[in-house]
Amino acid sequence: MGAAVRVLVILGGLIAAWSMLVSLTGVPPYILPGPYAVLLAWQAHAGTLIANTAVTLGEVCLGLIAGVVGGALAAMLVTASAVARRWLLPLLVASQAIPVFALAPLLVLWLGYGMASKIAMAALIIFFPVTASFHDGLRQVEPGWLDLVRVMQGQKLTMASRLRGFLLVRVPAALPSLASGIRVGVAIAPIGAVIGEWVGAGAGLGHLMLHANGRLQIDLMFAALLTLAAMAVALYLGVDWLLARAMPWRPQAAANA
Repeated sequence: MGAAVRVLVILGGLIAAWSMLVSLTGVPPYILPGPYAVLLAWQAHAGTLIANTAVTLGEVCLGLIAGVVGGALAAMLVTASAVARRWLLPLLVASQAIPVFALAPLLVLWLGYGMASKIAMAALIIFFPVTASFHDGLRQVEPGWLDLVRVMQGQKLTMASRLRGFLLVRVPAALPSLASGIRVGVAIAPIGAVIGEWVGAGAGLGHLMLHANGRLQIDLMFAALLTLAAMAVALYLGVDWLLARAMPWRPQAAANA
């Protein structure tokens, strides 16, 4: 059974359990609307939901690109340079102690209510998992591979030879670890974008959910929430598929193909 089929089966079971819960408990719709009411709300506001989904998806994708590029560069820097490792790595770890909600208002203040602050929020939340995963992969390369490169070069260690060994051996060998970090980043990237939209935005699913909740349009709020979940799952499956095809030599990639 493919991953997409498993996701559909799980979603079908959750929707069935949700419907039974509403029917058996008689909970008011302003607290928990049923699946059918949410479906009607989605149909009635389909245009608004699709437009706001496009905004949030753009923020997540751009934040993902920025976070992956920044995290990969930071991981290579702290791995290649002992000075950077001593000074920068503790700062990266300490930065994770700052709550995301504390950063969101500052980013909105500095970058405005547009997409820039949401992209930065998503990039920041992705940055550390990518950095940590790629850094671990770069450190765990087989030492024998590096020794083989030195022997094949037939020369003393120089800055240029170290750089070639790093780029031609360490980086390719650590790509599976980078892929693991990207998968984690894809899963949590929507959190950063939506939090930024809650703090201040003119569009996006987080913005729509906030306004729907303020107007007691709980069915619309649930429709936006489920749309966000579907978008996140589809994005994760798409990125996972691309990573598996980009690294076909991985045993797990071959098994899942």
